[in-house]
Amino acid sequence: MILLDSSAWIEYFTKGPLSKEITHTIKSEEDILVPTIVIFEVYRKIKQLVSAEEGLIATAFLSSFDSIELTREIALSAADLSSEHHLGMADSFILATAQHHNALLITLDHDFIKIPGVKVLKRK
Repeated sequence: MILLDSSAWIEYFTKGPLSKEITHTIKSEEDILVPTIVIFEVYRKIKQLVSAEEGLIATAFLSSFDSIELTREIALSAADLSSEHHLGMADSFILATAQHHNALLITLDHDFIKIPGVKVLKRK
């Protein structure tokens, strides 16, 4: 089970340098989780970079995977993770969601570099 964070999805949708690796990951994994905060971040960024229409197309694609709502338990865990790892709110919610569901978090965000259960993709 995997959870791609917003940076990975944005890389995928904008066909960035790591999009082929992310595409392979998406096609090879059956269980992909998408927290609602990732939907927010992806839509906002794709709308800003490309267009609102492309943002909606991206969110429609994300909706084909298991959407995970923010729960009280995840919110409390996120608060603890934020303090422990000095993460912002969105990153903390995403990490807490991945941990709650025992999913591997895949990201391009180097703020996660030393956190167990996270794979940070690096641009070459």
